Amino acid sequence: MRSFLTLASALALAALPAGAATAQPNAMQTISGTRLDVVATGEVSRVPDIARIGAGVVTSAPTATAALAQNAVKMASVRQALKRAGIADRDIQTSAINLFPDYRQDDRGGTPVLTGYRASNEVSVRFRDIAATGKILDALVAQGANQINGPSLSIDKPEEALDEARTAALRIARARADLYARATGKTVGRIIAISEGGGQPSPYGRPMMREMAADASTQIEPGEQSVSVTLSVSFELN
Repeated sequence: MRSFLTLASALALAALPAGAATAQPNAMQTISGTRLDVVATGEVSRVPDIARIGAGVVTSAPTATAALAQNAVKMASVRQALKRAGIADRDIQTSAINLFPDYRQDDRGGTPVLTGYRASNEVSVRFRDIAATGKILDALVAQGANQINGPSLSIDKPEEALDEARTAALRIARARADLYARATGKTVGRIIAISEGGGQPSPYGRPMMREMAADASTQIEPGEQSVSVTLSVSFELN
């Protein structure tokens, strides 16, 4: 029986395509020296070039129909203000529409009494003229927007900055490997493996209050954002 199994195995291997019989899936890579694993983070800075805000209207009325109707009128004014500011239709997106009942609780703790309805409508807006952010926010508030979140500033296309961060991370990893090699009397050989962790710009945002409408010169400072990439690099030390 053992001879039969050996012969059958040999025939099966012979039937495979050339090279398949000797393939070694998941084979561990062997090294002759010492393995050194290094984690390094590369970071670069960029000035944000796109802003995002959430702008909405909240209205209250005795009936749901009246609350929604009032909200629609005010929201139309907000949309017009955005278009007058040069915001394209493709950069305005409805993000939330809600209708809530309002109740009043009496002092005796009885059954809550329905007093009306509250409607809210919010749009998400993006634009590239960050210097005009303050002007746009002031115009929105003047047109009835009473729910504003942002601005959130970000880098629209971060790939170039991320590639620079990757290069920096690899350079740092190599320098760190050189340090360990010198300390142990060895030299850095080949790179055995590289893996990348998460790398994204960190968005920055802060809430804008309704009172800013009192100052028509609201200023937004874009500052800089850091973009980072973390690499895990394995070297062979000889």
